[in-house]
Amino acid sequence: MFIAAYVLTGCMHQPEPVVTPIQQLNTERYMGTWYEIVRMPTSFQRDMSHATASYRLNADGTFEVVNRGFNTRKGEWKTAVGKAKPIDGMPAGFSVSFQWPFSGGYYIAELGSNYEYAVIVSDSHDYFWLLAREPRLPRWLIDRTLARAHEWGFDIEQMIETKH
Repeated sequence: MFIAAYVLTGCMHQPEPVVTPIQQLNTERYMGTWYEIVRMPTSFQRDMSHATASYRLNADGTFEVVNRGFNTRKGEWKTAVGKAKPIDGMPAGFSVSFQWPFSGGYYIAELGSNYEYAVIVSDSHDYFWLLAREPRLPRWLIDRTLARAHEWGFDIEQMIETKH
């Protein structure tokens, strides 16, 4: 969730993925609401449950990003709104900004054939999300995704499964 809300570690730079993104993406089909299933721990998502990311395509080819989650410690909902711009030459690569001039990479590293799940990485091994169209995925798919994340160099021992 808060996909890249503060993944934004760089300032006005051309981001580079830690994993090669997929080569084909139907952006319109990708739009809509996604539930966070697994994530790397981040300071901006501390104590977060019920995390979602919603995407809406803009006429100029960018899309609005709305990340939402429930902070269990504070007992309140948090929302972050940003904008994703396509990266030239990368059909599944975007530069996401929640606060100008900061932006970060958002790369779709894996996508289900029916757009039922997506694996998102960024510019470092500190950011990883498994998203799904439903709040739950089969255990075998979560386990397979974690195994792949390990192969890609992510510390899967740190991964958090999001409560919904």
